[in-house]
Amino acid sequence: MKLMVSFTRKKVHEPIIARVVKDTGVLINVERARIEPTEGDVLIDVPDESAPIICERMRSLGATVEPLGDAIRHDRDECVDCGACVSVCPQEVFSFDEDWKLVLDQSRCVLCGRCTQACPHGALSMENTRRA
Repeated sequence: MKLMVSFTRKKVHEPIIARVVKDTGVLINVERARIEPTEGDVLIDVPDESAPIICERMRSLGATVEPLGDAIRHDRDECVDCGACVSVCPQEVFSFDEDWKLVLDQSRCVLCGRCTQACPHGALSMENTRRA
């Protein structure tokens, strides 16, 4: 499961990911990170069954954690299977099936947004990625 972890230096005073890995024993895959002197956002991927304990521990250390649903929304009616997204995606989220129809592997997405910018028909979006 993908989790967006946000924190500020005022609330989090130690290496939060290292602390959570050490405390829980769960390996965390960092897929994307933006760290500034006063705050940061990290997109992590953890095993689905471990997500609740990871969320709880991160929150107890002062971070905000939001579980994410599907990263990219694909409007099949708007898509013309042009492949613009295939060429710009650094994670190989997009490919073609045997009928040359676009297919997505959501598990590979790191929410960089390059595909949504490249799509000439607006068939891709990152709206509503956060789970309720």
